[in-house]
Amino acid sequence: MAEQTPTRDAKLIQYLNEAYGKEKELETALQAHIKMATERASYKKRLQDHLRETKAQAKGLERRIKQLGGKAEAVNLPGPEVASGVASTATAAATKAMAAAKGPVHALRGTGAAEKLLKNVKTELWNEYEEIGNYVAIESLANAVGDTDTAKLAREFRKQEERMAAFLTKLLPQLGKAVATEEIPASERRTNGRSRRTTRSSSRSKPAKSSRSKASSTRSKASSSRTTSRSKPAKSRSTRSKPAKSRSKSSSTRTKSARTRASS
Repeated sequence: MAEQTPTRDAKLIQYLNEAYGKEKELETALQAHIKMATERASYKKRLQDHLRETKAQAKGLERRIKQLGGKAEAVNLPGPEVASGVASTATAAATKAMAAAKGPVHALRGTGAAEKLLKNVKTELWNEYEEIGNYVAIESLANAVGDTDTAKLAREFRKQEERMAAFLTKLLPQLGKAVATEEIPASERRTNGRSRRTTRSSSRSKPAKSSRSKASSTRSKASSSRTTSRSKPAKSRSTRSKPAKSRSKSSSTRTKSARTRASS
């Protein structure tokens, strides 16, 4: 009678097989994306490096599954005892075929070369975070049941996926700018989202504002000149009052001369 796999190990095998299936799926997807990344050497090299990491991760997962008494299967199944060998092999083949079919489909996405790469990077980033989730789950489960070897393996692979995710996150803004340069006319890229009609209307409103200000300044000058002209006659009146003083002086002179005659 075959020895039954302990429940602890069976659950670890389940989680490890889920990660293994994802890594095998991405091997095929990465190969298709590498063929499309002809115009960006740094991006293509990073994909090639990560493809090697992905293959090494799959081998590491397979090795650990065997150590726990299981069989590596590129399917999301609970464990080796649940499905027969024929069923698991057929499902694995179907999963690989689906992954292979995604390559030509991805080649048709986007309206230009830059947008095709941008969509590929978005898909790769989505896959990286799924893998990170797989390894976080494996690491936490392994720690909870005291399996330090599995926890160490999951932690190492998680860090590799996090580095790839960081690279893709930095690449996305560059590809977004490349899409804008490739597909949007330069005249439309310089408007900061505002239409030419808005710009023209604002330019038309400026002369009206300036002409109004000039008219108001002209009116204020006219009113000030009127005020000045009205205040000038007051000075002429003051000049008319001056002869009164001269008359008083002549009358006092006449009085003095009359007194002089009387005394003589």
